[in-house]
Amino acid sequence: MYTHPFSAPYWQDASRELRDLRKLLFAALMIALCIVLAQVPSVPLFGGAKVTWGFLARSVCAWICGPVLGLLFAFAEDILSFFLTGGGGYPFFPGYTLTTMLGVLTYALFFYRAPLRIWRVFCAKLLTNLQNVILGALWMAILNSSGAFSLQTWYASASLSAVKNLVMLPVQTVLLVLLFTALQPALRRAGLLPRQAARTAQP
Repeated sequence: MYTHPFSAPYWQDASRELRDLRKLLFAALMIALCIVLAQVPSVPLFGGAKVTWGFLARSVCAWICGPVLGLLFAFAEDILSFFLTGGGGYPFFPGYTLTTMLGVLTYALFFYRAPLRIWRVFCAKLLTNLQNVILGALWMAILNSSGAFSLQTWYASASLSAVKNLVMLPVQTVLLVLLFTALQPALRRAGLLPRQAARTAQP
């Protein structure tokens, strides 16, 4: 158990996950689950916001596998998801792979071998949503720039995305807290979750 990720033992533990067959299999299972969840219809909220489901599997993988294996998972998941699902008709762009990897890394830094707290879940989701707003708008501006980046295009896209992500934030936080709480007993029995971390999320 660690209260923060800024220590050598934390990263040593995270690196050892690369040699743990159970964690590798778990990461592979989460990749498959992400691909399946991408086919599940999203739930519309308001203001154009909608809840999709892939973030649930990504956050659970980050929670169990940590930041090192989590980065490899995110890279593989994004690439495989794109080529297996066709990318929704959009061309492949590595910026979105980077966004996925950064998001999983953020989840891992808040959840891996850490005491589960509601504030941790909220902060992790807030940061990943900010990443989606800033980077997502940047990638859109680049893809639509026709060779000339437009700050105005970025700002317009970021403003719209910020509203949607703000609407989604409390819903996504609640979903993660409920999911983590429900999964803890099974993950503890499977030996995938350190005993100290297997507690109901608290404020």
